[in-house]
Amino acid sequence: MDIEENENDVEVNGTPPPENASNRTFVLVAGILGAIMLLTLVALALYAFVFGPSQREQRATQVAEINSQNTQVARAAELTAAALQFTATPSVTPIPSNTPVPTASPTPVVVIPTQILATNTADPRTATVAALLTQAAAAQETVTPTASGLPQTGFGEDVGVPGLVGVTLVLIVVIFLARRMRAAGT
Repeated sequence: MDIEENENDVEVNGTPPPENASNRTFVLVAGILGAIMLLTLVALALYAFVFGPSQREQRATQVAEINSQNTQVARAAELTAAALQFTATPSVTPIPSNTPVPTASPTPVVVIPTQILATNTADPRTATVAALLTQAAAAQETVTPTASGLPQTGFGEDVGVPGLVGVTLVLIVVIFLARRMRAAGT
């Protein structure tokens, strides 16, 4: 700090320093800020007319693909359910009318099981439906944790970390240039 100046930029003899008649520094800083604003407007227009519609189109395509997959799954489940409802009609042979019909005997018949056979004759269509229902129940019980509870909106999510770092560096350079120009003017 110069001995002849105090904190009010007044010389020791009481007169203020001479003013810069051309104010080139002000015009230069105003031009730099104007250029930054113009570049910002160009970048916003570029985003609005080029990148925004392509992102909306990608989102619409993704929604259409998901709807198509959901339709296929629903159709498969519908076909499986329809296949389960299909039962073959048993063929019944009519009893000839001249055949005598046996009458019930007065003696009760008691059946005592001697051997229990374990048979596993499950219908494969039933097994498919059971598997689908099991998967559906497991999906309903499963809680999927999200990475963050914060909304994904705002400037930081649009630009990202590299963009924020770039803007920070540009602003720091502007600060140093302004201080250097201010120091050079005195």
